[in-house]
Amino acid sequence: MLYLLTLPGMLLIFVFAYLPMAGIVIAFQDFNPVKGIAGSEFVGLKNFRFFVESGETLRIIANTLFLNVLFIGFGALAAVTIAIMLSELGGRWFKRIIQTVVTLPHFLSWTVIAMLVTALLSTENGVVNKVLEGMGVEPVSFYGNPGLWPLLLVLIKLWQGAGFGSIVYLATISGINPEIYESASIDGASRWSKIRYITLPLLKPTVILMLLLAMGGIFYGDFGMIFAIIGRNPILYPTTDVIDTYVYRALMDLGDMSMAAAVGFFQSVVGCIFVVTVNAIARKWAPDSALF
Repeated sequence: MLYLLTLPGMLLIFVFAYLPMAGIVIAFQDFNPVKGIAGSEFVGLKNFRFFVESGETLRIIANTLFLNVLFIGFGALAAVTIAIMLSELGGRWFKRIIQTVVTLPHFLSWTVIAMLVTALLSTENGVVNKVLEGMGVEPVSFYGNPGLWPLLLVLIKLWQGAGFGSIVYLATISGINPEIYESASIDGASRWSKIRYITLPLLKPTVILMLLLAMGGIFYGDFGMIFAIIGRNPILYPTTDVIDTYVYRALMDLGDMSMAAAVGFFQSVVGCIFVVTVNAIARKWAPDSALF
């Protein structure tokens, strides 16, 4: 009966995650929607040249990796911090209110968040520049300074997702046997000591597991966030242009689905390699946290 209960979920994954894998063949074809997959010409690795031979490949890959490392690292740190803070809060209703407040931004669309960011950072009418102007400081051209945006994107990402990401860690903390904390209290342990020597070590397997899962998407830029906030602003491309936004622009400008499929296939292969590599490292240093 337990296996039957999992059947709908297994069918969902099979239909939407495994059956579409047959479409990978488009990456090796000169795909024509009219002819379909069966009738399109096979061109081998020709579609991969679009991305590999472009003069911006290294910059785009570096941007994608750099931003994702920042998102994953600081996101995990912020989520763990929020989870520990929520677990230490007293008052049932107060804790629920705070948890709702920090989780709510996750349910806002990136379009709405982009509008909020524009209202804050606009050079002429932005709230931040109005405050700076009132303090006698020169306005900052946020949308004309690419060096500021890695930091800004990380802050926006943390505001939007850290609260929601803390739910997994908060559930782990809730599952820790309270008798362990009671024993520590009897031995005179302070609140910080209990966090340091009990909570954090017991959170370690969950943190490693979540990092392993995140590694699968390290070559995927957060297209929804970056395109909604940055859009087609070429001034900011040096630090914000990632693989997904580059491919999207190429697809819209060239209309070539095969090239876009080739880059997507490249991202998947590299992501798989990252997961296997990091999992091997985790299996060596923390066997209980490895995926396989």
